[in-house]
Amino acid sequence: MARYADLGHEVVAAYLTRGEAGIEGKNETQAAAIRTAEAEAACHILGARPRFLGQIDGRTEVTSARYDEMRHLLDEEGPDLVITHWPLDTHRDHRACALLVHDAWLRSHRRFALYFHEAMTGEQTHGFRPTHYVDITSVLGRKRAACEAHRSQNPPEFWTYHDQMQRFRGLEARCAVAEAFCAADGERLP
Repeated sequence: MARYADLGHEVVAAYLTRGEAGIEGKNETQAAAIRTAEAEAACHILGARPRFLGQIDGRTEVTSARYDEMRHLLDEEGPDLVITHWPLDTHRDHRACALLVHDAWLRSHRRFALYFHEAMTGEQTHGFRPTHYVDITSVLGRKRAACEAHRSQNPPEFWTYHDQMQRFRGLEARCAVAEAFCAADGERLP
């Protein structure tokens, strides 16, 4: 996201939820306020604009109305490129997001390029086979700062996963650190 923002593209980070169930000892309202502020701070670091869809963390839905909602959001934003979660994931909200976005892509007659990304491969993401790599060496500091903006989520722990993934993907891509993506239809990253 930071690399696209640096190139002058408008970058939107769409959040399915506000993280209502994501902080032990906090009620949904308290957790949502904290996690929303963290997401906004991370977006500021990356040069992205946050957009929240209004589902509830841990209770996301894949229904006809939710499919329409995602399609409407993507129609409104008019993206050239969308990156979403890989659908084989232990986190139900990640799976729901992937299905909603994939359906919107199909219904739009594949109007935008669609790519899937991994999240904590081995822990959450399963069966991910990248088709594309992006060298993130130049924005690694900003990526880490954006991750650390999510203070309530124990950044040192989840950064360990990201650091291992990005170094491994860097080995595959023959650079220091990289992020990996899987094209939905074999298209190249713009």
